Amino acid sequence: MKKATYSAKPKDIKRTNFMVNAEGRTLGRLATRVAHVLRGKHKASFTPHLDCGDNVCVYNAEKIQVSGGKEKKKTYFTHSLYIRGDKLRTFEEVKVRDPRRIIMLAVKGMLPHTRLGRKMMKKLKIVVGPATETGVELKY
Repeated sequence: MKKATYSAKPKDIKRTNFMVNAEGRTLGRLATRVAHVLRGKHKASFTPHLDCGDNVCVYNAEKIQVSGGKEKKKTYFTHSLYIRGDKLRTFEEVKVRDPRRIIMLAVKGMLPHTRLGRKMMKKLKIVVGPATETGVELKY
């Protein structure tokens, strides 16, 4: 007789709080690791159609780095929905204005672009400055 593939149930999901220090980390490498944990792919009980990931708190967001000359080259687009309401800001400008937005956008782009992805993003907390919560330090 064949064994059935294990599929986690919502009641079986147990969440852990992870802490990530962004100081001196490269943006893309940090974002991939955070997205991996938010999605729950680090667990043996990973189920693609369920939100089985853990909570993640990223602190020291203002100390994130990018490699190469991306501080001046990387741009972020926003639009106010008015005519000629578009704005292009560089990485440096966004980092001064709101450094949390940089990490949030990088992680959001690595998660599913569905209702499930939006639910996963709610488990991400980004803090400017030192850690305010407690949890397991995420190693990578």
